[in-house]
Amino acid sequence: MSSDPLSFDQLLDFLDNQESLYVLDSIATHGFLTATVIGRPLPNWLESLFEGQADKLPENVVDGVKRWRQAILAELKNEQPIELPFDEDTEHEDTAMDFSEESDIVAWSIGFVDAMYADDAEDWFENEETAEDVAVLTLPMIVFSGIDDEDEELVQMRSDDNKMAQMANSIEGNLTELFLLFHTDD
Repeated sequence: MSSDPLSFDQLLDFLDNQESLYVLDSIATHGFLTATVIGRPLPNWLESLFEGQADKLPENVVDGVKRWRQAILAELKNEQPIELPFDEDTEHEDTAMDFSEESDIVAWSIGFVDAMYADDAEDWFENEETAEDVAVLTLPMIVFSGIDDEDEELVQMRSDDNKMAQMANSIEGNLTELFLLFHTDD
């Protein structure tokens, strides 16, 4: 690929058609980028995203990912909710939401949680005053990601479709709350 800037669709195509183990698909990448924008600073986010292999990617892919992250940040700064790359609206009872391991919401949540825990020096829960809020607001992403499949309580939540639907519906608002929690001073 040349170093011409990629269109957004070209970037998504690249991410979704990579067989590489260090490139997340576009849905998981969006989750990862979202977490780097709303949460604690992740200075080495690009290296974390591509597992230290960013230098092996075409320049225009790295540029496209940086521009995508800026667009997500701009949405938040303009007080717009982050547009999620999956349909979290479960108001339509006739179409049950897909919570399977292959679903977009699970992929997105895995990307999000990967970024949350990407840097041990940046603990989202270190501030005692906000730790409980952070835990509540990130719970849907933790549950959907399946990161802690040993935890009985989380396993139980995953088996309750109504609870899962409620959590899916809360993600958009939770992201805004997290952004405010980490990026405004009371």
